[in-house]
Amino acid sequence: MRVILFTLLFCLSAPLVPAAPLDRATLAELIMPPFSLGDAIGDNGVYQLLNSGGAKAGYVFETEPLAPLPGFSGSAINALVVLDLEGLFLDVRLIEHNEPIFVSGLGEAPFHRFFEQYPGLSISSSIVVGTPYGSGGAGSSLVYLDGVTKATASVRIAHESVMAAALAVAREKMEGISTTPPAHPDPEYSEALTWEDLVSQGIATHTVISNAQVNDAFDDTIWEDDDPEAQTNPDAPYLDLWIVDLGPPSIARAVLSDGGFRELQDFLAISPNDEPILVIETARHGLVSPDFVRNTAPDWLSAEQDGLPVALRDSDLFVELSDNLPGVLHDGAMMILRTDRRLGFDPSRKWTLNVAAIRQHGMFQPETGSINLPVTHATDERFFSRPKATKTSPPWLDALRARRADMIILTLFLAGLTALLFYAQNPLAQSRTLTPVRLAVLAFVTVFVGWWGQGQLSVVTVLAVVRAAFEGGSFAFLTYDPFSLLIWGATFLGFVLWGRGYFCGWLCPFGALQEFAHHLGRALRLPRLEPSPYWDTRFKLFKYAVLAGLLVILFTAPDQLDKAAEVEPFKTAITTYFIRDWGYVAYAGIWLILGMMLFKGFCRYVCPLGAVMAIGGLVRGRNWIKRRGECGSPCQLCKAKCAYGAIRKSGEIRYSECFGCLDCVAIHNDQNRCVPLIIASRRATKRMEAAE
Repeated sequence: MRVILFTLLFCLSAPLVPAAPLDRATLAELIMPPFSLGDAIGDNGVYQLLNSGGAKAGYVFETEPLAPLPGFSGSAINALVVLDLEGLFLDVRLIEHNEPIFVSGLGEAPFHRFFEQYPGLSISSSIVVGTPYGSGGAGSSLVYLDGVTKATASVRIAHESVMAAALAVAREKMEGISTTPPAHPDPEYSEALTWEDLVSQGIATHTVISNAQVNDAFDDTIWEDDDPEAQTNPDAPYLDLWIVDLGPPSIARAVLSDGGFRELQDFLAISPNDEPILVIETARHGLVSPDFVRNTAPDWLSAEQDGLPVALRDSDLFVELSDNLPGVLHDGAMMILRTDRRLGFDPSRKWTLNVAAIRQHGMFQPETGSINLPVTHATDERFFSRPKATKTSPPWLDALRARRADMIILTLFLAGLTALLFYAQNPLAQSRTLTPVRLAVLAFVTVFVGWWGQGQLSVVTVLAVVRAAFEGGSFAFLTYDPFSLLIWGATFLGFVLWGRGYFCGWLCPFGALQEFAHHLGRALRLPRLEPSPYWDTRFKLFKYAVLAGLLVILFTAPDQLDKAAEVEPFKTAITTYFIRDWGYVAYAGIWLILGMMLFKGFCRYVCPLGAVMAIGGLVRGRNWIKRRGECGSPCQLCKAKCAYGAIRKSGEIRYSECFGCLDCVAIHNDQNRCVPLIIASRRATKRMEAAE
């Protein structure tokens, strides 16, 4: 026992071994052509994604360094994510995990298929795992991913890892990428407007900058005297600029001719994410240089919003203005620019158009200088609708909703069982219905809690909690499986009231299967195997050694933990209904067959979860099984009848080994079986006879 305790202490003081990130060569092999892996950016495992021409096309990263959310094995689920510059997923691929349900339960294929749903989705979308509850409504930005049956908790953790890592990269590396749905022109909004309305309401922004103002900006530079026209006519306008956002149909109708409006709508039909912005310049500056190429970014114009650049591009549209506009506008330089709302541009908020004023100094190799002339514009919110970034529920709430019916049934069952054992323990033990009631409860636990609800608790969860505690990680992974979490809560309550017996005796699906195997063995009259008290005591220490071994593996070789945890046959017998490789099925079957002769042998001698439960039972707050002075000396009936070997010769209950079957309680209260009661009854009868 000292050796086991020393091993436990050693494990708890040892550092965990983190999973090593992929080296660059391995990562490069995972990038699908025509893309390739570029240089690393920073020290958090983010790489550039290059297109076939060697230009930057996006970002490549692993999720574990950026969002190391622990899965049910305690280690993070690591995936490769490839994002383009607009925040679209190009590829998401599973790299490494230790999720027990996929390692040797359902197999790897369903997990890989889950990640195949991401390409084409945007980080701006509200992506959730599961089934929609009610209608998302118009403008809803929710995107649903199909989960994996019996593994929803694991895929939710995987999804949270992917999104957390992607948004971390977007915020740090992808300036201009919006992580919330942008405002867009409301097609349902209609308002009759004139050009005069646009001007008076500030919907059309008009800015005039004189030659003198530009001269002042170039003061004390080598270009201050390089614009003779500005020197000659300082009060004349250098820039006379109009800005109008043509995205809202009501505004576009007021500005464009009927034919121009139709042409713009045709353009927007094939570019629905673009915001068209009309700029007209009627003074001497113009809008672009003589070298400008249509359908590219204008060389003299740039934009920004919230301190981040906004990508502008010529739409290559030559649309007619309405005849109702002033003639000077028809004669000016006109251009319809476009910018993609998905790249962070919000047309309903203030943004700035920077107009570059260019001057050159010198004759043969002139030096070029420029200043920015900022013009601020905003279009009223009433013209836009903003898809309500459907506030996705926290993952634990989604998981709870997904199992609300099961949770209600389980809550009622646990409340009823707890009340029965706490308030009616003695009447139940004395009743002839004890065995039928117990078998009915165990059948419900096997079928509903185990096979249907997948509520078989496992030492894997305990080890994951230990790992998260020592790594300073989050325990949020527990909330992804509320069904099991409720059973854990009931188990902790059971620790205080009954020790390990509440879970191990009444709530463990595999323990229930072993008990059914025992009853079948008795019905078949198979020989009963039972170690001597000497060996029984020593065999019971083995489960603590198994637990210590798992802790050693957790802290020294965590990648092997999922294989080592197969010492529990729970996954085979309960999680996968025995549909696994024959070796796992044979292992689980051996314990059930052995259980027909050796009463609950796995639970008593091998189960590492049982070892945890026995340790947890130290918080038990009462001795709930009554004893008499004669128990143990001279009476040994309860000890002889206890199939678990949980009663010492002294008559004392070993609560760390008690499974709460109530057999000894039934004997203790039975006038016909309890030896002290029988003797007391006989003495009372003799006294009555003597008195007569």
